[in-house]
Amino acid sequence: MKGTHHYAMTTRWTGNTGNGTAGYQAYERSHILRAAGKPDIPGSSDPSFRGDKTRYNPEEMLVASLSSCHMLWYLHLCAAAGIVVVDYVDHATGTMLETADGGGYFSEVTLHPEVTITDAAHIDQANALHHKANALCFIANSVKFPVHHQPLCKVGA
Repeated sequence: MKGTHHYAMTTRWTGNTGNGTAGYQAYERSHILRAAGKPDIPGSSDPSFRGDKTRYNPEEMLVASLSSCHMLWYLHLCAAAGIVVVDYVDHATGTMLETADGGGYFSEVTLHPEVTITDAAHIDQANALHHKANALCFIANSVKFPVHHQPLCKVGA
């Protein structure tokens, strides 16, 4: 292994409305995600689970982690291959299934990267690099569900 990396986050619950967790409906799911020297991320649960729809939920953060990790690897691979990317946007989606016991799991995530490159001759190679980016992505290698890709590559200035 090339190196070991450690990450530290602080999660602070901010949803005590005065009675703590006296009942399922007695508290908010609001919390703050914090890392030293970075802006706070306001979190909650999914609105389906009594969460605040104006805050990020863990499920969205998982999909976002997969999307951003893939993008960073993809841009690196394109730069190394001499493919000039001038725009990249991904509308990633994830599917979570609830289980009878109240838990659940993700069954899949699909990335929909729309990539703009400068040379049409590189479109096939640019599309193929999504597979390599997936193979190298730290987050994709850490989940037990499939991460699919439906890329769209176009040419622009």
